[in-house]
Amino acid sequence: MRLFIGVRLALIVSMQMQNVAVGWSLYVLTNDPMSLGVAGLVEFVPSILFMLWTGAAADRLDRRRLVAGSAVALALASLALMAVVLSPAPRVGLVYLILFVIGSARAFALPALAALLPNLVTPAELTRAVALTSSSLQAAIIVGPAIGGALLAFNETALFALAALLNLAAALMALGVRPRPQAGHAQAKREGAAEKGLSALLGGFAFVRADRLLLGAISLDLFAVLFGGVTALLPIFARDILAAGPIGLGALRACPAVGAIVMGIFLSRRPLRRAIGPILFASVAGYGAATLLFALSNVLWLSAFAMVLVGGFDMLSMVIRMSVVQLGAPDAMRGRVNAINYVFISASNHLGEFESSLIASFAGARGAALFGGAAALAVTALWSRLFPELYAADRMPEEKRAEEKRAEEKRAEEKRADEKHA
Repeated sequence: MRLFIGVRLALIVSMQMQNVAVGWSLYVLTNDPMSLGVAGLVEFVPSILFMLWTGAAADRLDRRRLVAGSAVALALASLALMAVVLSPAPRVGLVYLILFVIGSARAFALPALAALLPNLVTPAELTRAVALTSSSLQAAIIVGPAIGGALLAFNETALFALAALLNLAAALMALGVRPRPQAGHAQAKREGAAEKGLSALLGGFAFVRADRLLLGAISLDLFAVLFGGVTALLPIFARDILAAGPIGLGALRACPAVGAIVMGIFLSRRPLRRAIGPILFASVAGYGAATLLFALSNVLWLSAFAMVLVGGFDMLSMVIRMSVVQLGAPDAMRGRVNAINYVFISASNHLGEFESSLIASFAGARGAALFGGAAALAVTALWSRLFPELYAADRMPEEKRAEEKRAEEKRAEEKRADEKHA
């Protein structure tokens, strides 16, 4: 489990450091908010293009080796970014090309890594494990932008070199992860490998579409963050509204992780057991309200506090959503389901960045953030109508199945007792 957490920490710290550098460099080069949205869009496209293959690969191949190979590709991409950004005449088109390669590597690595977690813990431990790994991940999101902001101001070469080294470290740690033995795991892998052609590639879609709880959870996150996210606007707020500079930008990017860590630690000690549906909807509504507060702020401390709230509410919804995804899918299908979930997450983040940048280009950064917060609240209300079974959900899927199994066994036992007395 420690190596698994180490892999995630290394990958996320590297990613966050580079995001600070790339976002700042693109805005300085172009002075155009749309360049930030295009960057997110370019990173998102590979998750759509390769979605059928990324999920199938995670179900058919060794997930550890798949993560390791992707991490090596990310290390090489970091070095390529360094060469392009630090050249005497940086070319924006080359930056976008490398971002496409980075998006492709992450499209293979992250679904496989997510599908690996349930192989390391028992189903009863999964919700707590999701909260623990997510809170450690958020610690990386604090460290990454802070290091990125500092190195961006003082030594940009070291930023990209460190990112490459972290990705290589992630590759080595991934190879050292040892899944726990699981009953039926080998049989499940054989069944997954036996699937051929389109049935193997499209199986995840059919599974998600048939499970209303799963579909509702991942689509709620998609549309709430798609309209409500303000990450792409942070360079504009840092420079033009809050006058905070690169250091302030790094701090703003880190603030959501502060709230997420606090929430993650709380959930790792007191995992959710009941009323998961109402709590999920309340967390998404809180996310929208915190975004509105950020949009209205004119001072750095209040903006930072609003981003802390954004991170806390996002962590709460993420733990519920990820637990539903992991517990709701069998191991032989988990890679494909996580690939779909990754596309939804990527769409909400990267398309959300494009959407907010597009609105900011004609309504300003503050107008885009106000729209985002209001839209997240509207999505919450609409999804409570479209997916009433999600809103009414009380327990996690694994606990619900275990409870149903116990009830079925009890009924069978009572039936045998009645037959014996008869």
